[in-house]
Amino acid sequence: MKNLLIILTFIVSFNIHAQENKQEQNNSAFGLKGGYNLTSVRNSEGNETDQRQGLHVGFFGESNITKFLALQIELTYSQQGYVVENSNFKLTQKIDYLNIPLMLKLYPTKTFYFEAGPQIGYVISHKENIETFIGDSNSNFDPHSLDWGTNIGLGFKTETGLILGARYHYGLGKLYENTNEYNNVLQLSLGFIF
Repeated sequence: MKNLLIILTFIVSFNIHAQENKQEQNNSAFGLKGGYNLTSVRNSEGNETDQRQGLHVGFFGESNITKFLALQIELTYSQQGYVVENSNFKLTQKIDYLNIPLMLKLYPTKTFYFEAGPQIGYVISHKENIETFIGDSNSNFDPHSLDWGTNIGLGFKTETGLILGARYHYGLGKLYENTNEYNNVLQLSLGFIF
């Protein structure tokens, strides 16, 4: 009888623990985020353009895989591009993307996380402006319609749902047809989980 009671206690406690883990794992949340972009373009020789400032805004869904891991997918509008300037001219390339990052998030604590994952982006508009000592002109530099790369980042999530994050996007898809130029994007975000 004593052994049966121990076995039943073990089974009940194991079952309760399994239910708690299942609830934690199926916990999903949605949220909004936005923030500041600092973007540039690098080439295969290691050179980098001047930086362009922009904004990003979007929404996301996060689903817990385990107590320490979560998967997050986003849909984000992002203002990107670059500036090239010397004594004779200044070229400003503005490229607006619709980005879809898929991030794996590691929570070493309940509120702090690291993240990494792939991203694909679609160009929704672009505009170029060239300022020279002769005058201004609008030339047409057609970027590839798709961009792809990898992201790494970290962040902090409060108990009330406020999120502060920083992320770096390392572009792997060529920006233009016959060049070896790639996007660099640093994002600082503020968000809220519902």
